[in-house]
Amino acid sequence: MKTELHSHSQSPITATAVAQWHEQYDVIIAGFGGAGACAAIAAADAGSSVLICDVASDSGGSTALSSAELYLGGGTRVQKACGYNDSVEAMYDYLMVSNGPEADSAKIRAYCEGSADHFNWLVDLGVPFNDSEFKARAIVATTDDGLLYTGSEKAWPYVDNIAPAPRGHNLAIKGDHGGPLFMQILTAAAIQRGVEINFETRALRLIEDCGEVVGLVVRRDMQERFIGCNKGVILSAGGFVMNREMLAEYAPDLLRCNLPIGNAGDTGSGILIGQGMGAALDNMHQGFVSLPFYPPSSLTYGIFINAHGKRFINEDCYHGRVGAHVLQQPPGPVYLVLSVEDYGKYETRSYLGAGIAATGETLAELVADLDLPEGQLEQTIELYNSHAEQLSDPEFHKAGEWLKPLTAPYVALDCTPGRGVNMPYFTLGGLDTRVSGEVLTEAGAVIPGLYAAGRTACGVPRRADGYASGISVGDASFSGRMAGAAAAARDKQQRN
Repeated sequence: MKTELHSHSQSPITATAVAQWHEQYDVIIAGFGGAGACAAIAAADAGSSVLICDVASDSGGSTALSSAELYLGGGTRVQKACGYNDSVEAMYDYLMVSNGPEADSAKIRAYCEGSADHFNWLVDLGVPFNDSEFKARAIVATTDDGLLYTGSEKAWPYVDNIAPAPRGHNLAIKGDHGGPLFMQILTAAAIQRGVEINFETRALRLIEDCGEVVGLVVRRDMQERFIGCNKGVILSAGGFVMNREMLAEYAPDLLRCNLPIGNAGDTGSGILIGQGMGAALDNMHQGFVSLPFYPPSSLTYGIFINAHGKRFINEDCYHGRVGAHVLQQPPGPVYLVLSVEDYGKYETRSYLGAGIAATGETLAELVADLDLPEGQLEQTIELYNSHAEQLSDPEFHKAGEWLKPLTAPYVALDCTPGRGVNMPYFTLGGLDTRVSGEVLTEAGAVIPGLYAAGRTACGVPRRADGYASGISVGDASFSGRMAGAAAAARDKQQRN
């Protein structure tokens, strides 16, 4: 889905308007998160002089705020050590189907075929992974185990036709601290390679010469500086989740959620700079959405109910898939109904933040306090229970390990968007690029000297309902590496 020019796109200036070039590098990178760091390392390893700048006062971007799980497969060292014989084709098939009609087959193919090699590349940089599996159903690993399921691989509809395998690679650090460690390692690797780093430096607009990108205008120390590039500029400044104007224009459904996930620099600046150069946008209407209803994993035994008192999802799938389907429900309440015995440690261990809508010693007591059509919830539970007793779910195909009849006493959690339940979100659209990171025009032509990576580009992840944790950091680091290598390989241009 291509998009028209945004009114706030940043038009480039021409090289002839530059009175003085302040600095010159082979490759300039705007944005020092996971994508920018990997781009800088790859370009430097290819022999290029590299400048990386960021508006913040330190490296990290949104990658440092994440758990830094990386969705990698096709037979990584950790997968093999844990007894999984994952294949490139199984990973490719899963990502193609889960990303639906928005899937980019070329990017997914390159990502899957290069996945194990990318894992090894990160390990060679010093990123640590233990050869062990975290087997619990969780959003992030609470241990330093190196592998876990982070998507819907074991859930319907994917499990019926695609061999499942865990592909979430967790750094060897206990707790949710992978992002800071990941960026610490990448930053050190960039410094070791002599990459020039400018913090508190804002990228403003590109500099072009007859349609070719030849530099970048930045603001540093309250002054505009004109920096020339011999080979290319890489835009890796994040997505636009912190820009409510862009969200309202491109992805208004995301504004129904309440927890933007990202850093303060995720304002779409890189996207607008690229668009000003004539770059095409892609998939701008899509974003990641979550309803983080586990842990505790026992909540998976419950059932999600919409305003008609009917189920709409198999509850054993990934929390992002549930969140996406919640937004698709008819107007009215959404409840998670379960047995009190499965309520477990919800009040002390959950990320959900949903309040209790009703409790009941009997089903009648529960229903009396819920805003649902008369008799419908009773019918839904009766049907669900009759099949769950046989470990069957013909309507939504929840796996047998999560099936059991709902029994009294009952509790219903209010998961209605806008009523306080936590619904994290971030954007998945961006500049249209090749696998190499080369930025494309609406006509599909390459803009010479311009590259994009991470969430500034539209990469492998395309849909909330097919998302898997770790695919953004995996894609950002991989796409940054590809863009850095491609930019460094361009024929060197001489600039005065």
